[in-house]
Amino acid sequence: MADLERTYTIPLRKEWLKAPRYKRSKKAVTALREFLMKHMKSEDVRLQKELNEFIWKHGIKNPPGKIKVTVIKDAKGVVYAQLFGKKLILPEADKKKKKEKKKEEKKKEIKAEEKKPKEEKVEEKKEEKQEVKEEKPKEEVKEEKKEAVKPEKKQEVKKEIKEEKPEKAPKSEVKKEVKKEEKSEEKPKPEEKKEQKVEKKAEKKEEPKKVMPKAEKKTETKPKSEKHEKKA
Repeated sequence: MADLERTYTIPLRKEWLKAPRYKRSKKAVTALREFLMKHMKSEDVRLQKELNEFIWKHGIKNPPGKIKVTVIKDAKGVVYAQLFGKKLILPEADKKKKKEKKKEEKKKEIKAEEKKPKEEKVEEKKEEKQEVKEEKPKEEVKEEKKEAVKPEKKQEVKKEIKEEKPEKAPKSEVKKEVKKEEKSEEKPKPEEKKEQKVEKKAEKKEEPKKVMPKAEKKTETKPKSEKHEKKA
């Protein structure tokens, strides 16, 4: 399974003091990788989650001065590093565990699906029994309902017929409507008025002017006797 398995205490302070304060933890991780590449003679170095969290625990400005690590080199030349005392999980073992979990989940799902149809069948049988019991009293109730419905239908039909008949309007309203219609008929339209005026004008032009005879002036002649009386 593994060609090499070693433990190292790696000094980091010398390296991260070279970097600025806000890049110290990042520099510590690169220093750790370089150390393992040099001593394990492999370029493919993979740090486990717990190891990375330990370096970054106090933030980017305060990484640890040194760290103890267990390292395993795979047959393929892949190096896995983990904190000392923590369990080192290889990807192959991790894959197997995941597959086993999936198989267990599938088995549980299959069992749950098998239980469901059994429960459904039991419920269906109960429902059928209840339906058979309910059907008998329903038939008696239906007969009673039919007898009660017949007179109710007749009453409903009568009400509908009454509603369909239009209500008679009062006589006063009818008279008012008739008067309005007569007035609207009597009033000539503006176009008809214009035509009547034009016709009257044409008639006036056609009619010759009648020459009226001059009235004779009436002169009253007083009797001569009256004149002599005045002089006297």
